[in-house]
Amino acid sequence: MFRALRPVLLLLLVAIPAVALRVTGTHPPALASILIFGLAVVAASFVLAWAAEAAEMDISGGLAIALLAVIAVLPEYAVDLYFAHTAGSHPEYVQYAAANMTGSNRLLLGLGWSSVVLISLYVASRRSGRSVKALVLETGYRRELGFLAVAGVVAFVIPVTGEIHLLLGILLLAFFAFYLYRAATSEHDDEPDLIGPAATIGALPKLQRRITVTGMFLVSAGVILAAAEPFADSLVQGGQALGIDQFLLVQWLAPLASEAPEFIVALLFAWRGKGAAALGLLISAKVNQWTLLIGSLPIAYGIGGGGAALHLDGRQIEEFLLTATQTLLGLAILLNLRFPRWAAWALLGLFAIQFAVPGQTGRYVISAIYLALAVGAAIHNRKQLVPTILAPFRRTSAEPADADRADELVKV
Repeated sequence: MFRALRPVLLLLLVAIPAVALRVTGTHPPALASILIFGLAVVAASFVLAWAAEAAEMDISGGLAIALLAVIAVLPEYAVDLYFAHTAGSHPEYVQYAAANMTGSNRLLLGLGWSSVVLISLYVASRRSGRSVKALVLETGYRRELGFLAVAGVVAFVIPVTGEIHLLLGILLLAFFAFYLYRAATSEHDDEPDLIGPAATIGALPKLQRRITVTGMFLVSAGVILAAAEPFADSLVQGGQALGIDQFLLVQWLAPLASEAPEFIVALLFAWRGKGAAALGLLISAKVNQWTLLIGSLPIAYGIGGGGAALHLDGRQIEEFLLTATQTLLGLAILLNLRFPRWAAWALLGLFAIQFAVPGQTGRYVISAIYLALAVGAAIHNRKQLVPTILAPFRRTSAEPADADRADELVKV
């Protein structure tokens, strides 16, 4: 038992200073706070991710995958919802809520999707002794893409109207609930494929496993809730101390800390030759971000004292437009359930270029490139466009991959 919990206990030790500071009400300098509370968020995120994976032993079907994706991004939600809630009484915090959401979204697709695909293709090529040029998904993943397609297209309402309205939030949350329902009723019966500490915990006897997993959930969630607020505030204060744009610090550092476990789990799956499962996990996380996360922001804003809509300024609108067009390209590429190597490099390259061409013009230019490539990919894969959009609403079971893709599917 102790051996199974040793990695968990070591990580929780890392979080003790943050909890102690929060309990005593001590406020160290901003840079120290970023380090202490950031490490606590990362440590608790790993524990939360291991607990979610081990819970797959007791939760069967597609619901396990959906819940794993939800739980894996809870640390990110804690930070973003704090910004949105605070913005209700301090309007200057609206920009940080938008920054964290758009940054995590673009990291997930631009860095996460592309890295998983490139690693998967490298592993498949090495094992097969020949070049494998595309990661191929089973047709059961079309439903996930359909949910993302609907949510991703609806998300364009935000940059067009310049706000995230409460009504839009409620609709997105209802769509997320429908997504969980469809996942729970799907015929996804694959055995859990656990890695590292999650596998050790999953191998415990049923009663010990359930008690351990429940304890891990409660403790890690408590640490995250304790550390989210001071970590978020320290990012803003740290930007001032370092002379760095606070928007950029919140946009990239906070998501890197909160999404590190999710990325590592996906990359480990890809390295083990489970590229489709790795990409499926990140697709589910993307659905969660465009439904649960965005839908929750105006509600948190209203609870914090704001109005019925979370209004965005010019820069935030540009960031949402850039994020939405990037999502559109990712969707268009995957319409035929194939992710080519060139597309992974293109997404990774465009993600990197945004740091070299900052500013309003750069954001609009990259958005236009994303959109043009997305239109081209959608035209090329136009036969799969309508089936993908309708997939969430059809009661069909997962089918085997097309015969002409089966050989390539085995290799990746």
